[in-house]
Amino acid sequence: MLKIHSLLPILVILFSIAIPCFSQTNPIDQAIAKHRKGKLIVNAKPGTKVSIKQLSHEFWFGAAIANGLGSGKMSQEDLNQYKSHFLKNFNSAVTENALKWANMEREKGQVNHLTVEGILNWTEENDIPLRGHNLFWGIEKFVQPWIMELSDAELEATIKNRAISIARKYKGRFVEYDLNNEMIHGNYYEDRLGPDITAKMAKWVLEGDPEAQLYLNDYDILTGNRLADYLAQIRNLLAQNVPIAGIGVQGHLHGSTFDRKELKRSLDSLAQFGLPIRITEFNMPGQRSKFHKDTQLVMSPEEEQQNAIELVDYYSICFAHPAVEGILMWGFWEGVNWIPASSLYTRDWQPKPAAHAYQKLVFDTWWTEKTGTTTTEGQYSADAFYGKYQITVGGQTRIISHKKENGATTIDCSTP
Repeated sequence: MLKIHSLLPILVILFSIAIPCFSQTNPIDQAIAKHRKGKLIVNAKPGTKVSIKQLSHEFWFGAAIANGLGSGKMSQEDLNQYKSHFLKNFNSAVTENALKWANMEREKGQVNHLTVEGILNWTEENDIPLRGHNLFWGIEKFVQPWIMELSDAELEATIKNRAISIARKYKGRFVEYDLNNEMIHGNYYEDRLGPDITAKMAKWVLEGDPEAQLYLNDYDILTGNRLADYLAQIRNLLAQNVPIAGIGVQGHLHGSTFDRKELKRSLDSLAQFGLPIRITEFNMPGQRSKFHKDTQLVMSPEEEQQNAIELVDYYSICFAHPAVEGILMWGFWEGVNWIPASSLYTRDWQPKPAAHAYQKLVFDTWWTEKTGTTTTEGQYSADAFYGKYQITVGGQTRIISHKKENGATTIDCSTP
C-alpha cells in the first residue's frame, strides 16, 4: 500500500466530499450499475463456500507510455518505478510518441522501430492491450520537411508504403490504431492529395493487416467547441465507407475544471454512430489551464484537493456512459508529462491526492470482491463489474472473464 503521510488531512476532506456523489440515488451511480455490472452466477452443491475476487476491469483504465520505456533513455531507477507504478494503476496503454511518423522516420528511409518494439515487448509481457498512436498526423507543423519535398505521386506512394509496412510488421500486436490524427484541425495529406486520401490510408492499412481496428482521434470535442465539425466529418467518412472501428476523443482541452453537462452531451452525440468511444488523451488540469501555460507552476494543497475531485467527476461521467470503453491518461508521472501538474505522481514518485482519489475510485468504489454460500438450490449470484475474476468454489480456484457483451456470466461447478 502507498503511504499517505502528511496528505492524510487533505484526503479525509477529499473523500468526505467525493463519496456522496456515489449515493444510491445518484443518476451517475445508477448508470454505472446498469452499464458496468452484470450478474455473476455460480452453480455448485448447496452450502458450498464461494469467493469472487476481481483481478482487473474490462473497461480500459489506461495511460500513455513514454518513449523512455522502450528506448532505454530513462534512468534505471526511474524505469523500474515507472513500470511498477504503471502496472499498479493501469490495465491498458497507448504509445505517446513512439509510433508517430515524424518520430519513427525523421530522415527519409531511416526508420526507428526500436522504441516501438521496446514498448510492445513490455506490454505483451504484462498482458496490457496497446493502441497505436498514430499512423498519420496531418497537422502541418508535425509533418517532416522531407515529406513536403515529395511530388504528389511520391507522397501518395510513400503514404501507401508506411500504411502497409507498419500494419504488416505489427500485425496482431496493436489492438487498434489512430489512423490520421486530428483531421478537423488540419490535414496536409488531404490538402495535397484530395478528399479520398483517408479512405486510401485505411485501405492500405488493411492490406497490411486485415484485422486492424482504425480509430479517428481529435480534440476540443468534449468541450462542445468542435463537436459539430467532428460529427459532420464522421458522417462524411462513413458515407465513403471508410472502415471506422471507433471514435477517439481527447480529454484535455478544458482548464482546471470542466463542463459536466457538455461532456455528457458530447458523449451522447457521438454515441449516435454505434461505435465504441475511447477518451484517448486525458489530463486534469488540462491544456487551457494555467498549469499548461506555465509548466513550472505547482499546485497549492487546496488546488490539489480540487483537482482530485475534478478527476473523479470526469471519470465517473465517462464510466457511466454505455458507449465509452476506456479512458487513457496522457501522462501520469511528472518526469514525463507535458502538463506536469496533471500527474498522479511527483517527480520523486510521491503520490498526489489525485492518485489516491483515482485508486479509490477504480480499485475500491468500482471493484468487486464478495464471498458467500450457495443456496439450497445450489446457486450463488452477485452483481459484479465486468472484468477478469478469480473464482474460488469449495477450495477450487479458476480464472474467468465476465464480459459486458454477455451481460450475465454463469460458472458451473455443480459437478467435479
